[in-house]
Amino acid sequence: MGTVLPLLVHGAVIAVSVVVFAELLGTILGLSIALCRLSGRKILTIPALIYVDLIRGTPMLVQILFVYFGVPAVVSGLTGHPFNIPPLVAGVAALGLNSAAYVSEVYRTAIGSIDRGQTEAAKALGLGRIQTMRHIVLPQAIRWAIPPLGNEFITLLKDTSLLSVIAVLEIVKQGQLYMARTYAVFPTYLAIAGVYLVMTITIATALRLLERKLRVPT
Repeated sequence: MGTVLPLLVHGAVIAVSVVVFAELLGTILGLSIALCRLSGRKILTIPALIYVDLIRGTPMLVQILFVYFGVPAVVSGLTGHPFNIPPLVAGVAALGLNSAAYVSEVYRTAIGSIDRGQTEAAKALGLGRIQTMRHIVLPQAIRWAIPPLGNEFITLLKDTSLLSVIAVLEIVKQGQLYMARTYAVFPTYLAIAGVYLVMTITIATALRLLERKLRVPT
């Protein structure tokens, strides 16, 4: 088992890197989608709702395959030229687009939990809607959103195992390549599970400490 651990650690570094960039993409898109859902304008709320339902209603694996194989096929068909997406880029895009749907619901709920009296007070003080959202609502909403956002990060980290189907050299793919050479199936899968367990426990502990530090007084 010791010989496979360096490979799995290398895969873990790749997996964490993918998740960090995917979560960044998901946070930006997710917040935008949440604001569209809360805008009260059908031209914004309907497309946002369709996107959330579409992503949440389809398997992550299908979304990964669609980004990696489907999008290049469409682009090649339209342009008449070969088009390929690097596996890492496709992985970040697929996980980020998936995360955006779930993050948007987190932010929508967190923003909705802020007392409306605060927005009314801000309006009375002459603050515009954007200023109120930026300086009053969002700072509080982010604090409320930290626990579910942490859970989403951990879920996304475990979902990186699906990227092995498009040859991203994350933890599972590294293990598969090792097993193909050594046929050491059981100890390799045991090591893979151990690496994921250590990672998720470490991240969950760090998130609990952060949550405790930023806990909203009740």
